Amino acid sequence: MRLLFKAALRVKRHLALFLFSLATLIALTVANHVEMFTLGVLADTGADFFSLFASKNGEGEQNGHVTLQEVQEKWHKIDREREGVITKEDANIFMTKKSGPNPLKRVMGQIKRHFHLEQDLKPFLILLCIVALNKAIFLFFSRYTTRKLSFRISRDLRQHYFDHLQHQPMSFFQKYNIGTLSSRVSSDSNQIATSINSFLTNYIQAPFTILSTLIFCFFMSWQLSMVIFLGLPLIVLPVVFVTRKVKKITRQLQKNQERFTSILIDFLAGIQTVKVFAMESFSYKKYKEQNDQMAKLETKTAKYDLLTRPVLHTITTFCLATVIIMGLHVLDMKLAELIIFIGLLHLFYEPVKKFAEENSNIQKGVVAAERMYEVLNLKPQIIDHPHAIKLESFERALEFKDVWFRYEENWILKGLNFTVNKGETVALVGGTGVGKSTIVQLIPRLYEVQKGEILMDGKLLHDYTQKSLREQISFVPQKPFLFYDTIAANIAYGKSFSKDEIIEAAKKAHAHEFIEQLPQGYETMLAETGKNFSGGQQQRLAIARALVKRAPILILDEATSSLDAISENHIKMAIKELHGEITQILIAHRLSTLEYADRIIFLENGEKVAEGTREELLDICPPFRLMWETHFHTKKQAAPALS
Repeated sequence: MRLLFKAALRVKRHLALFLFSLATLIALTVANHVEMFTLGVLADTGADFFSLFASKNGEGEQNGHVTLQEVQEKWHKIDREREGVITKEDANIFMTKKSGPNPLKRVMGQIKRHFHLEQDLKPFLILLCIVALNKAIFLFFSRYTTRKLSFRISRDLRQHYFDHLQHQPMSFFQKYNIGTLSSRVSSDSNQIATSINSFLTNYIQAPFTILSTLIFCFFMSWQLSMVIFLGLPLIVLPVVFVTRKVKKITRQLQKNQERFTSILIDFLAGIQTVKVFAMESFSYKKYKEQNDQMAKLETKTAKYDLLTRPVLHTITTFCLATVIIMGLHVLDMKLAELIIFIGLLHLFYEPVKKFAEENSNIQKGVVAAERMYEVLNLKPQIIDHPHAIKLESFERALEFKDVWFRYEENWILKGLNFTVNKGETVALVGGTGVGKSTIVQLIPRLYEVQKGEILMDGKLLHDYTQKSLREQISFVPQKPFLFYDTIAANIAYGKSFSKDEIIEAAKKAHAHEFIEQLPQGYETMLAETGKNFSGGQQQRLAIARALVKRAPILILDEATSSLDAISENHIKMAIKELHGEITQILIAHRLSTLEYADRIIFLENGEKVAEGTREELLDICPPFRLMWETHFHTKKQAAPALS
């Protein structure tokens, strides 16, 4: 519950709307009381003969007969002016005095005399319309403001959540899958918003309604009010039972929804593989298992959500019947007074009956808040040092000194030492899983080293702010990231580059040729993840994005893996043209792209085996020579077949 309240008030600007929502909810409760009271006054047709003249027996019950003597005794008490005539107003005044010090009954009497209801109902009907309109206004604003508040809270939670995700290290995204994270940012934030509505109703409006109504009921009749306490214990037990059950099932349901979302995303992302392997039935089976489990849990939740209403309805109906019997036959209440009391009783029990349903919703929100804050409470592992400085430019060298790094328990890099000088082109070569991609992800501090140091221009990387460090680096990953926008926007990627700068970068990446052939050119929209372009085209757009940035360090992680031989040659020439201008760190399985590298670092099992020029490594490093000869032997064999 604390987390739900924290989510509601974590942003200070929500406080004013929160307080306004509370005010409208309280005003709505008051409007309900006034409406019930007004209807009761309208139903008061005055005192009947027996209530005026009949006496009570020894047990306090009204006699079923009236004697002439009783009429004569009370006539003089009612006929104050001694006119020999009793008016309705006289009778009402007498009954008000007879009922004792009851403020509500006195107010009813004053209203009837003020509006002269016996002669003309029009003024009172106008008042009734004003009361109804007043309630309608507060009903609208109470619901509108609470929903508006919940939507704003949900919006801010989603924004805060997304911003928080972006500041997490890459290790965080290895722990949580996409389905889990997307489920929490969408369904959980919406559930929290819905639960906040229920929270305001259950823990603000309901207590005020119950307390104020109870006070009015005691003013009307303390004897009948005791019936309310008779029903309360019977109502509390099912509420407590349902709350525990719903919270437990909701946790199971939301975990299942995460798995369900993950499976859906996985199969949609891999639909080509599913179809090629004709595994639709396998996919359907796995999807159906999670879907059936979710439906089962949803059914359980619905059962407990819907169970309480009938039980509470039965209890409140029993209490209502008791009130009617006691009011009419034991306490001799007037019908109008009984109508008001029953109306107040309805106002009292309605939030109590709704409490269980709303509380089920609140418990779902509590679980959603727990899951969301499980992520939000994680402190970013990679943060700027309090005295971190801005890296203005890359001037001298990047150095790895005895660097060790591991994923969980497996050491990926072991005592790595090498230097990349400004303007050099250095290639990292080795088999799959030797740590090449890990090295280039350590440079922009996507991960932190466990042992050793990485220095840039003689200072440790964490001596610089992350933003300024990453502004000095252009990165082309193995799988290019493209978003739903124009080609120009994807290349510029949030920066205000001119059209000429974008075109120049596209030409260097050899993407301009296919872009200019498109009907809308650089204004062509990319589909989701750029799937309306080939893999090679996507990769050239990613290279253009890296080049337009003009950062002093360029990292290419398998950047030509999806290119054809001609495009690969173009990129190789672009790398050559940039030689000496910027510092390049290349990772490539296609060794032909390493032709213009100043130095090659060969890695095995996370360790540097050899370092030098291509010719030097061919002489001193047998594993590199085997890789080189295998690559070019395969290439020569493939050439005749292609021709």
